[in-house]
Amino acid sequence: MVTWIVVGVVVLGLVVLGAAVMTVVGRLSALDRAMRRLLLRREQAEKLQAGAAALERSVAELQERAAIAEEQVAIIKAGRGEPHGKHSSQKAGLSW
Repeated sequence: MVTWIVVGVVVLGLVVLGAAVMTVVGRLSALDRAMRRLLLRREQAEKLQAGAAALERSVAELQERAAIAEEQVAIIKAGRGEPHGKHSSQKAGLSW
């Protein structure tokens, strides 16, 4: 009779242990899915970051070009007052 009680307790313990393992395995698959989503988001963020860096470089280049254009417009406007109609950029030695 005692043997059956011991066997019953051992079997019950194994059932509880099996249920706990199944719960953990179920959570691991959910964690795996979450990890994959996070990796995908990280890849997307890296692509966006690279695009933002390229856009930042383009903006800086455009700002330089705009500054040069403003200087050239100022030179042209300053040269319009000459009687011969030549621009002062020829005197300044600027290369276009």
